[in-house]
Amino acid sequence: MDSYLPFLVGLVTLLAGLAVGKAWERYKLQEGRWIDRRKARESPHYILGLNSMVSHQIDKAIEELTQAARLQPDALEIEMILGNLYREKGQVGRSITIHQGLLQRPKLTKLEQAYTLLCLGLDYKRGGFVDRALEAFQDVLRLDPRNGYALAHLQRLHEEQHQWQEAQQVRQRLVALGEPADKGRNQRILAFIEAEMGRDAMKRLDYATAVSRFEAALALDERTVPAYLSLGDVHALEGRLGAAAEAWEKLAEIAPERAYLAFDRLESVYGRLGTAEKFQAFCRRLIAANPKDWRAHLALARQLLGTGSTQAATELLFEALSHSPHALTIHQAIWHALVSQGLDPAMVTRYTELTRQSVFYLDPHVCQRCHYRSTELLWQCPHCHEWDTFVEERIAPAQDAPPADEAADAPPA
Repeated sequence: MDSYLPFLVGLVTLLAGLAVGKAWERYKLQEGRWIDRRKARESPHYILGLNSMVSHQIDKAIEELTQAARLQPDALEIEMILGNLYREKGQVGRSITIHQGLLQRPKLTKLEQAYTLLCLGLDYKRGGFVDRALEAFQDVLRLDPRNGYALAHLQRLHEEQHQWQEAQQVRQRLVALGEPADKGRNQRILAFIEAEMGRDAMKRLDYATAVSRFEAALALDERTVPAYLSLGDVHALEGRLGAAAEAWEKLAEIAPERAYLAFDRLESVYGRLGTAEKFQAFCRRLIAANPKDWRAHLALARQLLGTGSTQAATELLFEALSHSPHALTIHQAIWHALVSQGLDPAMVTRYTELTRQSVFYLDPHVCQRCHYRSTELLWQCPHCHEWDTFVEERIAPAQDAPPADEAADAPPA
């Protein structure tokens, strides 16, 4: 028995040490009382803070997470979330202070340091400190070269500064890290960056480089509409009108929904080439392919008005109006046609019947990803920074709504 005594003492000491270690890991003395670290994470403040954050109740989320942070001051993720919430609220200075304080903590893992630096970079970006943001994102990549979030934000910063060469290099790094399923999207983004580099070359009057850039963009993605437009512009500036018309006609073939962007260009070039009738044929082909293309109707009607074919132009405009009653440019063209016909009472009556319940609005394009609205077609969304997401916004036909007197009698929703 005496021979087992040292062994038993050692075993009891080991078990006691493990128990003390577990207790020290779980409990912490704070303000004269012991705090259960595990229960702090399960506290109602932490859960309520996350729920409020999901519901976009930023002030409530900050209040609850602040309470949770008091229960567990060394919880890195809670402090990190709090800093991000302050940034969303617009208190960038406070967010920077929190994230800088987290970086001063000892024994941060490389991953924790990388993501704290990422949050700090977003703080600097939101505050307009571009150089500091660039430095922070580059520090993240030094710690974690495969951090896709840092690469994406770094690319956006370069794009916002019109540093297209650098943006292209960062996107190529993302391509190397991406999945095969992302290949199409990556090629589309690289194509738009190539097109922007071509536009910069145009501003420098370096037309040869511009053409090569636009052709490279189309090789990456044949639906890069700005590349067709700018390529035709370069050809027109160099006097190659036929090549310019060919580029814009190709645009209408590849992306007929964007063909209207080349209408004015094509009408001008056809006129300079002495083949003005080609523009009418071009518009008629678009209408035959898509009878609801109100912009093609409008362009053809304007052409006919210029040649004196007022009646045919008015019919085209009325047809366009039935497809897009909200387009202000159609109404302006119709009034021009009506005035040129001496305000024929029958035509005016017909117009008023068509427009009795029309809806006018000034935001014709919307981002498919984040629903940001713009009065013009943009190639990159200023809100979510995605490329080529803007489409024409559609509004439910007004004629589906009940007349004013019936609407008044309708039961409440």
